[in-house]
Amino acid sequence: MNKIGIIGTGNMGSAIATALATEKGWQVSAYDSDRTKTEALGGCSVASSLEELIQGSDILVLAVKPQVLPALYPVLRKGGSRQKRWISIAAGVSLETLTENLGTQEVVRFMPNLASQVRQSVTAVTPGIQASSLLKKESLAIAELFGSAFLLPEEQIAAFTGISGSAIAFVFQFFHALAMGGVREGIAYPQALAIARETCLSAAALQKQGQGNPVALATMVCSAGGTTIEGMLALAEGAFDATVMGAVAASSAKFRLLEEMAKVERQ
Repeated sequence: MNKIGIIGTGNMGSAIATALATEKGWQVSAYDSDRTKTEALGGCSVASSLEELIQGSDILVLAVKPQVLPALYPVLRKGGSRQKRWISIAAGVSLETLTENLGTQEVVRFMPNLASQVRQSVTAVTPGIQASSLLKKESLAIAELFGSAFLLPEEQIAAFTGISGSAIAFVFQFFHALAMGGVREGIAYPQALAIARETCLSAAALQKQGQGNPVALATMVCSAGGTTIEGMLALAEGAFDATVMGAVAASSAKFRLLEEMAKVERQ
């Protein structure tokens, strides 16, 4: 039986706890300074203290806000952090900082996105260089319980933020823009939004099943002199590709800046 403790039961901590609690082979405990949050979780035991949670767990998930961690490190170390395996969801807290303050190499970073709330997250899984193969395997399995997981080195987390963590908002904006186009052409917004959403899902399903490169798929829809090529021309004239690539670059750059600022603040 795998014993896992969740420290912090906000949106992400709750999503992980709930996903694990439904799976056989996992014994899930949780702790939050607001006890009402942990008591609301089904299938999880509620630890009366952080010390109790640490002692009773083999794997611990740090799901608290980054600014809370410095106050917790002394308690985590006292609880025997060297003998534990750690997963951190604290944005901007590097593997170097975690290993230094926890006193162990058994550390993995998670970078999930908003869809963890519906168990459809896309999560970057970034193990420490010297993390054990057991922890790598466990962390990937845990991430896949609430969506899909991608093993990435730490230097690619900023890029991942640009194409997933932040980009889910770009997709929402695209849904809205398509729907507003439908409104302009005479379809009521709720129905236009539903059509836009399902169209995006159908496109993703085709590509995911290996039906071809996105460019090849787009070309298949474009018949000579037809309606789609006119829309594609409008996208090209509006610098659609460049705008999306620029949005990814902007989000990635901001992530790197925030991580550098956080590093300076901790020094």
